[in-house]
Amino acid sequence: MSDPTPPDADGPFDKLGWYAQRKPVFTGGNQVRLLKGGEALFPAVIEAITQAQSSIWMAIYMVSPQGQSGAVLQAVMRAAKRGVSVHLLVDAFGSGDAPETLWDELRKAGVQLVAYRPLHKLWGLLDIRTWRRMHMKLCVIDGQHGFVGGINLIDDRFDTAHGWVTHPRLDYSVQAQGPVVLPVLHTIKAVWARATLGRDWRDDLAHLAKSRRRVQHVRRWLQHARMKLTPTEQQQQNRAASTAEPMRVAFVLRDNLMQRRTIEQSALQAILQARQRIDIVTPYFYPKRAIRLALRSAASRGIKVRLLLQGKLDYPIAGLAARVLYAELQHDGVRIFEYQPAFLHAKVLCVDDEWATVGSSNLDPLSLALNLEANLIIKDRLFVRALSASLNEDFAQSREIPHPSLTPVTLGARVRRGFIRWLAKAYLRLAGVTGRY
Repeated sequence: MSDPTPPDADGPFDKLGWYAQRKPVFTGGNQVRLLKGGEALFPAVIEAITQAQSSIWMAIYMVSPQGQSGAVLQAVMRAAKRGVSVHLLVDAFGSGDAPETLWDELRKAGVQLVAYRPLHKLWGLLDIRTWRRMHMKLCVIDGQHGFVGGINLIDDRFDTAHGWVTHPRLDYSVQAQGPVVLPVLHTIKAVWARATLGRDWRDDLAHLAKSRRRVQHVRRWLQHARMKLTPTEQQQQNRAASTAEPMRVAFVLRDNLMQRRTIEQSALQAILQARQRIDIVTPYFYPKRAIRLALRSAASRGIKVRLLLQGKLDYPIAGLAARVLYAELQHDGVRIFEYQPAFLHAKVLCVDDEWATVGSSNLDPLSLALNLEANLIIKDRLFVRALSASLNEDFAQSREIPHPSLTPVTLGARVRRGFIRWLAKAYLRLAGVTGRY
């Protein structure tokens, strides 16, 4: 089926591919709803899928048929069986533990399925290109309903490494309607095309740009991958935009070509411009030095800076990496909390009363330098107020880490910090990342 798009239908995104956006591009006329945990996300996704008329596009890092997420997959298969065009892109590493029977069942139902960067059976992770994963959690239905966040297709109480747990993990996503849905859809389609070609953006461009003919091929492919909606999707999105509240929203990425630092720079700029408070929630925290200095500077100026990190560790090395930074941040007044009830998986940054971002990107080397990531930035007082209220509940269920003046820095602590710094640099160099982190 062809995908004709009326002239100027893309509005502010006309002639602007996702690969060319180095800074956030904000649009008005959007509606964004906060969804806390899979218990809020999955019913909203199922409702939208049940009403789908033309298309479903999903890009998910981790997929599991266990529990609530299985109901989403069943809804996806029912949609495909009734004739909805369904595309599901999963990361081969993140979803590697899913049973092969699941993929067979999805294909038999008519779901078009692609795995991003499958690992070779023999050398697998020895191929450094496989270290760059598709870590996004995106879904667009009929070009109208967009879902962006940190929640995988996995039950809140199920963990692939630890099994079933009593309390649901802490996580956030958002549901969006309006013009911002268009770049979300375009991104899924573009990464889908990348997965079918089997190489990363940078690898393909380096290979194809060796001749003028190949350069022209690249340009034709990028033009083909531009933001396109079917006529039905365009009509539905126009109706959503016409009734939407005037929320200013931007969809931002981290890729391995044009937008390597878009998410990082957006977060850094927001921190530098903060006047009252900064709340960061992330399970994996080992940001670049610029972000650490910005947080310390903000706290030293009297801005309320709080970090909410893991209390229950899913990967001990990640917890150690964050904890070696505690003392330097706390000395300047940054308050650090560790979430206690369950695993923490949320990736949220909230600044003052009108700026927030929710998405898939952690503040660590994997998210900031390697993986494909996607966040939504929302500039809206009502949304930020609701998010802040929810975060206050999360902080209330956490344990604040004592100031380092109460716990002297030991030689062992210095050794651990040096080891983590060396490990992070070595990992990034092995993965092909050059320059200072």
